Amino acid sequence: MKGFDWHADAINRDTAVTATYRNTQNVRRFLTKQCGENFAFDRPFMAWIKDGRAKTMGDVADEWTGRRAAAKRL
Repeated sequence: MKGFDWHADAINRDTAVTATYRNTQNVRRFLTKQCGENFAFDRPFMAWIKDGRAKTMGDVADEWTGRRAAAKRL
């Protein structure tokens, strides 16, 4: 079985975050489309993505959007 290629395979909101997840340009393009042009990785967010809990790329986009909204309220 071929693993998911984070550099080349199509990413959508249902794509599972796997143990081989990488912060690639392909991932950045997907998240920029989902979250807007201000999307950026930071260390706490990257750690959350790779924390071992089951999540999809839709969950990742929603988490970033929620963190951004919470930061604006402060």
